[in-house]
Amino acid sequence: MVRVIMHGCNGRMGQMIAGLLKEDTEAEIVAGVDMMGGVEQPFPVFSDLADCTVEADVVIDFSNAKVTSHLLEVCVKKGLPVVLCTTGLSEEQLVQVEEASRQVAVLKSANMSLGINLLMKVLGEITPVLAQAGFDIEIVEKHHNQKLDAPSGTALALADAINDAADQSYAYVYDRSRERKLRDKKELGISAVRGGTIVGDHEVIFAGTDEVITLQHTAYSRAVFGKGAIQAAKYLAGKPAGLYNMNHVING
Repeated sequence: MVRVIMHGCNGRMGQMIAGLLKEDTEAEIVAGVDMMGGVEQPFPVFSDLADCTVEADVVIDFSNAKVTSHLLEVCVKKGLPVVLCTTGLSEEQLVQVEEASRQVAVLKSANMSLGINLLMKVLGEITPVLAQAGFDIEIVEKHHNQKLDAPSGTALALADAINDAADQSYAYVYDRSRERKLRDKKELGISAVRGGTIVGDHEVIFAGTDEVITLQHTAYSRAVFGKGAIQAAKYLAGKPAGLYNMNHVING
């Protein structure tokens, strides 16, 4: 049984994962961490991971980028592998993730969905062909009106997957209203929509002459991210220090 500490246990995703793990026979939450109270949990809850005295195998983090640096420091000190699901990290924090992974196992993904990560794999296969054929590439992402970062970390990860696979380097363009000019062949447009309760929708458009290929992933429930995080935690428990991602989980 994989013993999990849920970091951000009282948030929406924390509570979602706690509910999913109630039915899981391979993993369980043994403790939670959250500064926000007012939620009854069937496990002990601490306001700081540093104060947690419960033995565990892995941490799942769905909290806030403001506490990521402290979380990484404590995980390194305690030797706890961590599944880092929080998005919107700064460049400095991304460097800290790299540094922490030299001492403890860290799995970081912009999106924990199995479908999104398979989409990235598909993009790696089709992008070289379509880019060589001169197709323009655009990404449109849609999220709920409470999401703070734009474009989403997932949209940027999709763009990076395209750039890694292409035989040329695309420049990301986020707002064409600032400058009136024809679209450059070496640009990749990323558009963000915020509204309502949209969980997550990502569309990658390859537009060529007289034909368009569209790849789309839609999340109808946050449960898809929770399930992916649980899969990642099971995979990461017991792993040596290093930086992992969802491809490692998919490929086993």
